Order: sequence, then C-alpha cells, then structure tokens
Amino acid sequence: MSAFAEKLIAWQQAHGRHDLPWQQTRDPYAIWVSEIMLQQTQVSAVIGYYGRFMVRFPTIASLATASQDEVMQHWSGLGYYSRARNLHHAAQTIMREHNGEFPQDFSHIQTLKGIGRSTAAAISVFAFQQQQTILDGNVKRVLARLHAVEGWPGLPAIEKQLWTLAESLLPQQNLPAYIQGLMDFGATLCTRSKPRCSECPMQTQCLAFQQQRVAQLPFSKPRKALPEKQTTMLMIMDAGEILLEKRPNQGIWGGLWSLPEVAATQLPVQQVQEKYGMQTESLEVMPVLWHTFTHFKLEITPQPLQLVGRRAETSPDRQWLPFADAIGAALPTPVRTLLKTLRQSRY
Repeated sequence: MSAFAEKLIAWQQAHGRHDLPWQQTRDPYAIWVSEIMLQQTQVSAVIGYYGRFMVRFPTIASLATASQDEVMQHWSGLGYYSRARNLHHAAQTIMREHNGEFPQDFSHIQTLKGIGRSTAAAISVFAFQQQQTILDGNVKRVLARLHAVEGWPGLPAIEKQLWTLAESLLPQQNLPAYIQGLMDFGATLCTRSKPRCSECPMQTQCLAFQQQRVAQLPFSKPRKALPEKQTTMLMIMDAGEILLEKRPNQGIWGGLWSLPEVAATQLPVQQVQEKYGMQTESLEVMPVLWHTFTHFKLEITPQPLQLVGRRAETSPDRQWLPFADAIGAALPTPVRTLLKTLRQSRY
C-alpha cells in the first residue's frame, strides 16, 4: 500500500464523514441516487433532497414507474435537471434490460444514462466492493496538488494523466475507506479556496505545498466573459390561478413547468393573442431578475398580465393552477421566486 493511501485511510477513519444517510447501506440503488445528486452539488444541499427522494422512490421499480413530472417535482431546486431525467430513464432501462436488478458489471453500469466512469466506480466500490478508482472534481484537485500537475484538469490529456495517477495509488485493501477518504479529503481539507494545509497529513508528499503553489494548482479553466440573453416571462392570471407551460425535455430546465416566454423585443399582449387566442391587459412590470447558468446569464423580465376574456384550452403541457399549487410544482428556482413575489404583491 502506498504511503498516500495508508495516510488517507487513517485520516478518513479519524476525521472523515461517517454518518451521511447513504453511507449506512450497500444498496446500489441508494448509493447511485446519492452519487448522482452529489454531482456538482454540495453534501449539505443534497441531504434533504436525498431523504425526501428515497421516501417517495424507495426502489428502482418505484422510480421507473413514476411519471417524469413527479420525479422532476422531487428534484426541483436541486439544479442540473438532466440528472433527474437520466436517473428516471436509467431506472426504466434497469427494469427492462436487467430484470429490475442494478447491474454489477462495471462496463454495464457505465451504459446507464447519466453514469460515467467515476460515478460507476463509486457505486462499484461502495455497493459491490470492487477494485475501482474515482476521479471527480475534488479528487482531481487533490492529485493535481499532490503531484504538481500542470494544466487545467478538464483538458483530455491532463485528465488522462490524472486517471493514471489515481489508478497507481489504488490500494488492495480497505478500498471503501480509501475512496470515501478521497471524497472527504477534497471536500473538507484540500478545498478549492482556503485549504487547511496546516492540518494536512500529506505535507511531506505534496509537491504543491513544498513548492508554495497550493493556491495556483490545479490550473483554472480559461475564463471567457459569459454572454447575456434576455427573455420576458408572462405571468398570465385569472381568478386566482396562473398559466404554466411545460418546457421541452431538451434545453435549459428541460421537463420542468415554467412561465410562458416571449422575446424581450416582442409585445406581451400581442403575443398572448397570437399564440393562445386570449385577451389580456398588461399590469405593472415587476423588477428584472438575473439568473446565471454555466454558459450564459439570463435577464428575466417578469410581465404580469390579467386575462380579460375567455381562457385558452388546457393541454398536458399547459395548465392553469392556483398559486399555491403552481409554487409547489416542478419549477426552476427563479420561476418559483417570481411566483412567490407575485403572490405577495398587490396582484
């Protein structure tokens, strides 16, 4: 066993996390759900969602047979919604192609939608005690500092180098403690900002520490100014209800309910007439809301409208809902914020 692995296991046993809800099981389904939720999301944000999700969908079968709407509702607010759609799709695949049993073969796990090599490795280790290593963002940072790896870890050549390092350090014993230690070490000690180097057991091995380059490594992704986009969200109201539309599965907020939108340059009343055949009158516009995505910023202008004629017909992708029901639906976070603000206003 390498000195790094030995020290890491000892550190994890003494200082790592041991009481997270998904650590108390070897059920591959429960571990899979936790690993998907933890992608690009902090543990503190996941715990509550995980508990509610597992109460409603305690088995692969219960998830597979649920509607996408209900799955999205239980994911609403957690972000990166393609994760929920992929989880739902993969559960249906398991029911159809694996007789409802989570596959144990490492290559088969990676064929499930939304599961890459590192996630498959975590599931394999914690559920099946298999000999695999992980390479998530925290682990990339730890290894880049430990070995003073030059370059942004998102580049294919650098990522390949980090996978090779990760494989070379893998111990033959105490693998779950080692893998959990990698996760905990990067999340709580070797953090992106303000790493706790004075408490680190790897000081004598860490090249970044010895070279005083901890703040520099790993290299950051080359930054580009985020482009800005604009949209107008239509808050069409009638008799205490508001009109919601389901977004397409592809694209931002895919599969979630949202407010109808028009281009910032279009006239809302005119567009409602042309698109829905409804007569409305404009109310006082609400303050602009900015929302930042990974690749762009969105400027949202919320436009309240009061229906003055007959409603358009509803459909599976277009519904009138009371405010309380609308706020509780599977909505993007900024849309829920707008609805809460609107409900509290004089409208």
